[in-house]
Amino acid sequence: MLDVPATRNIRRTHALDDAIWGALTGRHRQFAVGDRRVLRYAPAVAPFAAMADTTPESFEALRRLIAEHEPVALTTLDALDPPDGFVVIRHAALLQMVWEGHPVGATSLEHVRLEARDVPEMMALTAVTEPGPFGPRTIELGDYLGVRKNGKLVAMAGERIKIDGHTEISAVCVDPAFRGQGLAAGLIRLLIAAICARGETPFLHVLTSNHGAVSIYREMGFVERREMHLTVLGIAQP
Repeated sequence: MLDVPATRNIRRTHALDDAIWGALTGRHRQFAVGDRRVLRYAPAVAPFAAMADTTPESFEALRRLIAEHEPVALTTLDALDPPDGFVVIRHAALLQMVWEGHPVGATSLEHVRLEARDVPEMMALTAVTEPGPFGPRTIELGDYLGVRKNGKLVAMAGERIKIDGHTEISAVCVDPAFRGQGLAAGLIRLLIAAICARGETPFLHVLTSNHGAVSIYREMGFVERREMHLTVLGIAQP
């Protein structure tokens, strides 16, 4: 287990402004790789990383971490301006939404709890639908629920980033042939109920450009908290 600080003195923010750092120094500490300047999830778990600050020393630590493992994805309040030697693989605007809806009642959606043996099907479904990063060990981050039709996994959703008092809903996806049946909404409601039953608040991230998803999440009781920057960084090859 890494010897990392539980909090940072560099900048005091709301916990959700820095959820990845909070998770990797807290409830997801066992998945952390890195040091006091930069932490990331083990590559097979997730690509997400967080920096203690944006000093040259921290960027150097980030460069070493990428060189040793893989490119990383960072969610930040401000746009990152990496120094020479880094490659911006992707940049996008994210909307962070927090659930403030009414208590979720029972749902009749027939579903299954997904397990390690389901990972190949889960990865195949996420490869087709692209809900966000999903690796062979992502399932270890929390509970994942799915819907099967004729034995085939056609929809799923689960828990990802966890900090004290909050759990992120992620990997919400439905096979294109089975959309329009309320499967995603049903799975999200099940997760909301389970998260709230633990005394936690659900939250999620969605691309600001995905207006359809944002509208659906609003209808379900999620409200916009703030916009954030998603930056996927690699390093330039010599």
